[in-house]
Amino acid sequence: MAPRFLKIEDVQEILNISSQQAYSLVRSGDLPAIQVGGRGVWRIEATELESYIARQYEVARHKVDRSEA
Repeated sequence: MAPRFLKIEDVQEILNISSQQAYSLVRSGDLPAIQVGGRGVWRIEATELESYIARQYEVARHKVDRSEA
């Protein structure tokens, strides 16, 4: 069974982005996340990451559609 929550490092690897870019997505609210524990470690629900990816595909489709018009 896949884990429900991912670490920032997991998101970095999946999206092939830097840690700064991953934290920026979380801080901006583009990628919903929660802080867990006394140290406030960020965790991203796997379904939220999949939703983010789907939204990015939709944005890309709109850009392509506008450029073809």
